[in-house]
Amino acid sequence: MMNQRLSLFLRFLKLGFFTIGGGYAMVPLIEREVVDESHWLERSEYYNTIILTQSVPGAIAVNTAYVVGSRIAGISGGLLAALGVIIPSFAIILVIAMSFSSFRSIPLVEAIFRGIRSAVVALIAAAGVRLARESLEVFTLVSAAAGLAVLLFLNFSPYLMVLIFIAIGMARAFLAHRRGSTK
Repeated sequence: MMNQRLSLFLRFLKLGFFTIGGGYAMVPLIEREVVDESHWLERSEYYNTIILTQSVPGAIAVNTAYVVGSRIAGISGGLLAALGVIIPSFAIILVIAMSFSSFRSIPLVEAIFRGIRSAVVALIAAAGVRLARESLEVFTLVSAAAGLAVLLFLNFSPYLMVLIFIAIGMARAFLAHRRGSTK
């Protein structure tokens, strides 16, 4: 059990060093570690974990680390996984904050940040495509496309969007339950 906790901590520590771009950029990296490499979760379990961790406040990477870690090795596993993903980000941000003003105008540093931006866009897009593929239900894909369009073109509140989609999901579940109980 101790080896499993250490493995959780080290895997999420490694992931923490690649947090560039935020938690959503980490979704495919975490998937590779916990589904493909370690086989701790099935792919569908992982996607359910992502859905769960997006529905609670906090950083998705930290929430996901905690949920995965606690499923594998209890509360202590969750805490160690979360700590592993937090430590590198904290250290990197601390170093950058202490010295950013002295090196931000160096052309090489500017070029590095432009390159990082490209990687972040690719990682976030990959996470979106994978989640969409897992949700191959027509209603979900059409709803997501409509929601994206409303957010991009109508300056709609993302908070209100979440509440509306929660209500839609609850209404669909209620109607499905009623149809099932009337048979």
